[in-house]
Amino acid sequence: MTINQKKFPPCFGDLKTVFPKGKEGLRQTPESCMICCYKTACLRKAMLDKDGITVRQEMVDRAYAAGTVGFFERWSRKKALSLKKQRREES
Repeated sequence: MTINQKKFPPCFGDLKTVFPKGKEGLRQTPESCMICCYKTACLRKAMLDKDGITVRQEMVDRAYAAGTVGFFERWSRKKALSLKKQRREES
């Protein structure tokens, strides 16, 4: 299903707007986005961008700090995300 992109608000897919870091360093969706009918599609698009890869790297670091993943799994995930980020920057 494709939605006519002319109907999207100007903030559509902008990670800094739709999923900013809060005071504690964690990301959360602002209240203003909660009423938007495009919020799920918007957040998905934002996470597909290279900035979304940075968010995934942050998640891996938090998992490592919490002890839910080990050193090698963290290294492997971050390496894969880094390669994905490089490919997105090249294209």
